[in-house]
Amino acid sequence: METNLLILPGLGNSGEKHWQTFWHKKFKNSIRLVQDNWDEPIREEWLERLNEEISKLERPTILVAHSLAVSLVLHWAETNNNKNIIGALLVAPADVDSPQHTPECIRNFSPMPISKLPFPSIVVASENDPYATFERKQYFAKMWGSDFVNVGQQGHINSDSDLKYWEEGQLILNQLINKTK
Repeated sequence: METNLLILPGLGNSGEKHWQTFWHKKFKNSIRLVQDNWDEPIREEWLERLNEEISKLERPTILVAHSLAVSLVLHWAETNNNKNIIGALLVAPADVDSPQHTPECIRNFSPMPISKLPFPSIVVASENDPYATFERKQYFAKMWGSDFVNVGQQGHINSDSDLKYWEEGQLILNQLINKTK
């Protein structure tokens, strides 16, 4: 059975040049979560929307989260579960606990949950991401029970990184899919 992808953009949504947008166009088995307020996110509203979307799932699904949406996945997993969620690709987690690295408007996503996830996951991190230190992302991966992949100097792994279809990310996604079988 084919694995679905539930694409979860972070703060500000993922624009036209973001790899998440390219993946959504490429993968017919993908759904993209749409939030009502991309620029002033309220954790409870984002969680409610994620829960609504997950409750509709009928096939095994991997959460593909970027930036702020990584903390959304962790908050969701703290109090929810669904047999159709079989894994998570957690790309460039934004450190919601750090005023030095992230804007005030996302502070309501703090504290970052540090519980072990109930499904396989991979944290993908860049060495020069302005939204979290590399060491902090390694710590998150350890606490969440996630594999950790260093993709070198790719900034926030977002539109500015100009990754288009981000082939390296697709290979990492395939590793995760293989772990869930």
